[in-house]
Amino acid sequence: MGITVLLVDDHELIRQGLARAFERDDDMSVVGQAGSVADGVAAWADLRPDVVVTDLQMPDGHGLDVVRAVRRTSDSTGLVVLTMHAGDDHIFAAMEAGASAFVGKDSKASDVVSAAKHAAVAPRTFLCAGLSAAMMRRATGPSTPRLSGREEEVLVLLAEGLGTGEIAGRLYLSESTAKTHITHIYQKLGAANRAQALVTAIRMGLLDGHTPSRF
Repeated sequence: MGITVLLVDDHELIRQGLARAFERDDDMSVVGQAGSVADGVAAWADLRPDVVVTDLQMPDGHGLDVVRAVRRTSDSTGLVVLTMHAGDDHIFAAMEAGASAFVGKDSKASDVVSAAKHAAVAPRTFLCAGLSAAMMRRATGPSTPRLSGREEEVLVLLAEGLGTGEIAGRLYLSESTAKTHITHIYQKLGAANRAQALVTAIRMGLLDGHTPSRF
């Protein structure tokens, strides 16, 4: 049977296309398909394939949920992330989650097959064509953003789970002023919402000594 593969993607056409690509390789065999995080994790537990190829965007969660669920139980399963979203943050998130390879959906089908073969042989390494460039950008990117003293206070209260009105009351500000501080924090951290802001702040060491109570 060679290397067994499970495909997890909510688009059936993509799954079928990938299945055909794998079937053309005598060393590979697709043993299962799933269209959601829950079904993907269940299929892996039932089939125990050598490699799981998963999309990032799923109807009931995130493809990295599949990666984390499998990696918690198995160090020997290859995990390939296949996605249209190939930004630096996605690359590093996949690597940190325990993926074996990261491949853009604009890649050739043969690249996906090659990544799966790599994942089967070396599941705890990380293969990504754009990794070196992403690491260079991270190393030479802008330094930690400078928040004002008031913005630092607002950030801590955001980490404590307070809403805009509560933050305004705690700091004796108008609600509109509190909203402005929050907007400035998001802009400086390159975040679109509270969760992203807190994750970025933690990575940058801006919340050392403070444990977020809610994302």
